[in-house]
Amino acid sequence: MAEQFDLSEFEVSMIIREMTLIDVPAILEMQKHCFPGMVPWKEEQLRSHIDVFPEGQLVAELDGEVIGSCSSLIINFDEYDDRHSWDDVTDEGYITNHNPDGYNLYGIEVMVNPEYRGMKVGQRLYEARKELAREMNLKSIIIGGRIPNYHKHADEMSPREYVDAVSRHKIYDPVLTFQLMSGFQLMRINPNYLEDDLQSGTYATLMEWNNVDYRPVSKRHFKTSLPVRICVVQYQMRAISSFEELANQCEYFVDVASDAHSDFAVFPEIFTTQLMSFLNEPSPGLAVRKVTDFTEQYIEMFTDLAVRYNVNIIGGSHFVKEENDEIYNIAYLFRRDGSIEKQYKIHITPNERKWWGISAGDSVRVFDTDCGKIAIQICYDIEFPELARIATDMGANIIFTPFCTEDRQGYLRVRYCSQARAVENQIYTVISGTVGNLPQTENMDIQYAQSGIFAPSDFEFARDGIVGETNPNLEMVLIGDVDLEILRRQRQAGTVKQLRDRRHDVYRIEYMKD
Repeated sequence: MAEQFDLSEFEVSMIIREMTLIDVPAILEMQKHCFPGMVPWKEEQLRSHIDVFPEGQLVAELDGEVIGSCSSLIINFDEYDDRHSWDDVTDEGYITNHNPDGYNLYGIEVMVNPEYRGMKVGQRLYEARKELAREMNLKSIIIGGRIPNYHKHADEMSPREYVDAVSRHKIYDPVLTFQLMSGFQLMRINPNYLEDDLQSGTYATLMEWNNVDYRPVSKRHFKTSLPVRICVVQYQMRAISSFEELANQCEYFVDVASDAHSDFAVFPEIFTTQLMSFLNEPSPGLAVRKVTDFTEQYIEMFTDLAVRYNVNIIGGSHFVKEENDEIYNIAYLFRRDGSIEKQYKIHITPNERKWWGISAGDSVRVFDTDCGKIAIQICYDIEFPELARIATDMGANIIFTPFCTEDRQGYLRVRYCSQARAVENQIYTVISGTVGNLPQTENMDIQYAQSGIFAPSDFEFARDGIVGETNPNLEMVLIGDVDLEILRRQRQAGTVKQLRDRRHDVYRIEYMKD
């Protein structure tokens, strides 16, 4: 029997999906119609949402058209004042205070195109939020809800009386009524929540939906510290006769780090140029190319040491020749599980260009480890504050800087900039340098270093912001602990909050690789 109709002509497609940058113009336009008279999102705020927590930004799409959206972030709600405002809990709309280790999903906006109301778009978005909370094993969803019909009753009712009347179904409020029907319970009423929400009298109902599937886990609830132990190697350059001699020195230091139960062992920049001492190549450019011939042995050595001694190793940096015949200065992360990552040096010094013809990398990377997210910025790169800010925004808590400087002035540039990055970004920074000399090696004949571990400058950290430092120009190790839990707390409640207090409305850093 032939079908009379082509049913595909009548089908529509309604989906809930993650927000993308392509959706931003449609969302900005939709917001003007949903919240007339209120200050709409800025494009950079939505871009920040997608960059910081893409899973929490959702849109409803009907036949290719965005007809609704919602935005969320994760927090530990106990860390916020009971009378917090929308700006407090969203970092003024940029959600850079998003905490992946938090317990609560905080909803900061839901909107539906007025032309499509009555299609349960809002309900679909709320259900998608609940499913996200279940998938991420979050304890609850918290929202600061508007009460847009309150202005009609403000003369005869207090906010509490109005909310009570809506709860008893004596008055209809398009937001509060919907939230109550969606399973949210009233926690309290916050004044001065949204300054431009005149319909609600700037009040908001703090509502919570509890995830009954939540499985308590020992995240940080009972933890007072999350220490990471770092062993910094201040490596002495000396003449050697084979790669095996270099390997023996490296194993000695990794063994020391392992005996101290270190999580990281950190070697200096281009310490493998020590190999030049037996290569008998007077031309610096050709000597560097000969050093690249040892890349495979270098990688095999540190991979073996990381696994065998159970230590994550920042393998200093090494000159590597790649397929395009260009030579790069690359720092490798050798994880103790046997996996390997690499970070190219982005800014090449005049000396590196003049003597060795080194090419520049072009990407900032942040690496997951069993001790949280870290970044590596090689020597000169730490002198460019934009790179550290980008890495911090990508989640880095520690920035490791292998360096190699020949005089005190060069060393102090690295040190002062590393300490500044720790303060600016509320992170820990680590510098590891070479000492000693290679008298017969052009452009590597003298070294100057004083390695160290640095912290932000605030009460819970070391008094002078120095976790520890080596003696200058002596081969030795520095072992120190940095506490990631203290770092997290200070970012939320420190004397100053550089990450939260940035003026996104005045300036921003745009990472071009995105």
